[in-house]
Order: sequence, then structure tokens, then C-alpha cells
Amino acid sequence: MTVSRRHALQAALAGAALATPAAAAPRPGTGIEGQRKADRGDGRYVNPIVPGDHADPTILKDGADYWMTFSSFQSYPGAVIWHSTDLVNWTPVTAALTQPIGTVWAMDLIKHAGRYYLYIPVLNDAGTGIYVIHADDIRGPWSAPIDLKIPGCIDPGHVVGEDGRRYLFVNGGRRVRLTADGLATDGPLEDKAWTPWQYPKDWVVEMFAPEGPKLLRRGEWFYLISAVGGTAGPPTSHMVTVARSRSVHGPWEHAPNNPIVRTTSAGEPWWSRGHASVVEGPSGDPGDWWMVYHGYENGFRTLGRQALLEPVEWTQDGWLRAKGGTLDRPLPAPRGGKAGPAGVALSDDFSRNRMGVQWTFHAPGPDELSRLQWQDRSLLMRGKGKSLADCSPLVCITGDRSYECSVELEITSHDNTGHGGLGLFYDERGHVGIAFSTTQLLTYGYGQEHTWMRENLATRKVHIRLTNRENVVTFRFSRDDGRTWVQHPWQMEVSGLHHNVFGGFVSLRIALFSAGAGEVRARNFVYRGLPT
Repeated sequence: MTVSRRHALQAALAGAALATPAAAAPRPGTGIEGQRKADRGDGRYVNPIVPGDHADPTILKDGADYWMTFSSFQSYPGAVIWHSTDLVNWTPVTAALTQPIGTVWAMDLIKHAGRYYLYIPVLNDAGTGIYVIHADDIRGPWSAPIDLKIPGCIDPGHVVGEDGRRYLFVNGGRRVRLTADGLATDGPLEDKAWTPWQYPKDWVVEMFAPEGPKLLRRGEWFYLISAVGGTAGPPTSHMVTVARSRSVHGPWEHAPNNPIVRTTSAGEPWWSRGHASVVEGPSGDPGDWWMVYHGYENGFRTLGRQALLEPVEWTQDGWLRAKGGTLDRPLPAPRGGKAGPAGVALSDDFSRNRMGVQWTFHAPGPDELSRLQWQDRSLLMRGKGKSLADCSPLVCITGDRSYECSVELEITSHDNTGHGGLGLFYDERGHVGIAFSTTQLLTYGYGQEHTWMRENLATRKVHIRLTNRENVVTFRFSRDDGRTWVQHPWQMEVSGLHHNVFGGFVSLRIALFSAGAGEVRARNFVYRGLPT
């Protein structure tokens, strides 16, 4: 088939298949607290490998260990590093970035000369740029962030060239050389270091948006894996493309089978698949290679972009070919790895600080942690702002389609403005929840507090339970230590609280919050996934 005929066929499939019914996703395994997990226990796995909002994966193979981190956006502590020994079962280890420097996008995690580096693109008041942190032990401590002063750049991809020099490839086909220690630039930003692959103009995508270059060296070739098409928008937007060169200085040639991964139908279980990193498998077999990327789950954009694993193979002429299809069925797990723990318990008795690994602040200030005190199996949260929208809530990522969580709260209000509660938070404009002051019940729906729903209820201690069944949310509360429960009269449908409505690229997260003048003491947060 000629290239033009192949492009025409792919374009036709992309357009004609958009109206097909949603594909039934394969049933995952069940992990701790009823959370879903990838490992089915029969030698197969089901995507996602890391459920919930884990976008822009960057993966590092370090001996028998694999390490991975994801975009953390406005959540701090951020850049949570996950560990695996088999590519399927992952657990969080530490948060590498504790100092707020802005909105964190697609990073690159690498090891060079025995030291670990994390190159971090950031959007802040100064615009976009790239920082770096480093550590001698991946579990920490990590250094303070260093601004590389590369304005207007995101999505770094590190590589050591055939000349022994270090380089960062960035979005838009650009590149900059680094010093030997990797902590500063060593020359100007170069335009047109690589030319992104161009898809046919009639494809249904969000935008061109060449981004996410990740580089590896195999034999005599350097391979550059990148994304185009936009990371959200229509389900058929994102994709994975490959180019190669015998030199980091080019010329780069594009794979004849580009894109090697793309969602071509809204009926597929995963939408906007793209932004890949390629890594060797655990078996030691030269043909054992895998690709990790992200995608939205069909019908559940609220969960954010989730981490997906797909087998790949090298063709005889030295190109990559994806082997997982649409990921609509269980796949054979990588061989040779040792299965470890998967995920992390989200229930929290607040006996210790779990910031970063579980809880993060949304959009914190520099001294945000001073608002929190762990005391006698409880968490005391000092109020901030006036409402759920501006109080920098504590948020927690979940990857289940349906789940239930509950918490016990004790409210202290200094001037009747202090209140706290439990909700689901996308951003300042999109959230739902209920809260209590010492005198009233407050209701948040779709990004605002509905004052007309305020109810006078004298309350100092309250249990709140949130149930989310496939994007339909029900709140219940008890003021007698859980003996009797009252269902809140407003059940909320939240499937629209996602990036295509609000931007921001994040997910709908569980939120504990304390707003106004007062404090909220939280005890006994309990989470469980529900079958769907």
C-alpha cells in the first residue's frame, strides 16, 4: 500500500469510526481496598498499570528496578516517583519536588554517571521554562530546583550524543546543549534540531502540538519518540511517532509506519493515546521492549490521563512496531520480572505525614505546610481563603470508576466563616462538596457555594461520606458518631468536570478542605473501591 493510500485509509477510519459504540473494557484485577490493579494474577495484565491521573510518564530502567514519574501540575509535594520490578505492579516511593515552582508538566527522569536527574518543565509567572533537580539516591534527598533559564520550552528529553556531550531536546523541534554536570546550559537554544512528523491535514485532532521528545540509543541509531496531535480534545487527537538518526545532530528520518500508536475511534477503550517512553523489559531478551504512555479512559475523562503499558517489537529494518492493538483485552505480562506491591492504601488514620505519596496541596503558597499539624492520630488543618475554591485543599488522586470515602471532622470556627468538608475538586472553577461550620451546612456544586441551600445545623463533630458511582456523586453525613446517616438532597452528576471543559490537564480528585477563620480536625479517612 502506498503512503498516500495508507494515510487516506487511516483518515477514513478516524472519521467513520467516531460514531461507534464504546468498547467494553476488560475487567482488571482487584487490589488493596478494592482498588483496581493491572495484574490479573494469571500471567496477564489489564491497563492501566497506574490508574488515575498519571500523565506524561517518564520511565527509567536501573538494573532490575524501574522508576517512573508523571506530571504533577499544581499539586505539591510533587514529582512522585514510583517503583516496579516487573513493569506492571507499581507503588509510590517518594515525592522528589517539595518546593513550589509553578505548574509542572512532562518531566524526564534519567541516570547519568551514577547520579539521578529530573528535568522539570514549569509554567509560572515568568512563563515556561525548565528546571532540574538531582540526587545520589533516587529515594532522596533531592536537591533544590535549579532554573536552567531556557524560556519558552517544555517537555525535555535528555540524551548523551555520540560526541559524549549532553543535550535536552524540547518541544517544537528544538534542542539545547548542557554542561557536563547537567546543571546548566552550554550554548544557545537551537531551532530545527529535529522536524516533527506531520499527520494528514484531514485527521480529526486537537492541534499539531509537537511535544514530548524522549530519546534512546540502540546499536548505531538514536531514536526520538515524540507526540503530535494534542493531548486532549477529540478522542482521536494524540499519537506516538518515531524518528531515528545515526547522530544526535541529524538528519532525522521518520518511521514509515508513523504514527505507531493512535486512537482511531471513539469506540476504543482508551482515548488520546500518546506521549510515550520506550524501555527494555525485565527478561534480558534483546527483543523484550515496552512502551509506556498515557490515555483517557472512554467515558471517564474525570480520572485524567492514566498510565498505559504496551509491548513493542523491533522490525528487521530497525523500526518500532506496537503490538497491543487498542488495549481492549488482557495482554501477556512482561517475562522475567518479579511482581511487587501495586498501588497504595488511601485510607489514612493520620498517624504520620503522608504528604506527596498520597495527599498533596492544590496550588499551595511557599509556607503551606505550616497549616497542617499531625496530632494524636488526627490532622489539624488551619483555614485558608473563603471557600473550597481558594483554600488550597488537600487532594488525593483516585483511579477507580466507582468508590466511596468517608472522614470524621471536628470544626472550630472563630467568626462563623470557618468551615470544612469533603468534596471532589478539579480546580478553582470545577468542584463539588459539602461542608460544615459550627452553625450551618454548606453545599458546593459545580464550582460555587450555593448559599440558597445553606441549612442551619449546630455542629461541632460530623462524619461525612462521599459515594461516586460512575460519576454520580452522593453525600451523606452523620452527627451522632455514625449511628444514623442523612443523605444530602442534591445528587450530582460530575462527568463534565475534566480538561475538555476547564483546561488544566488534571483530574477530579478527592478533597479535604478547611476554609475561613478556623480549624478543622480530620480523623479516620477511609477509602474503598466499588465494583462496576
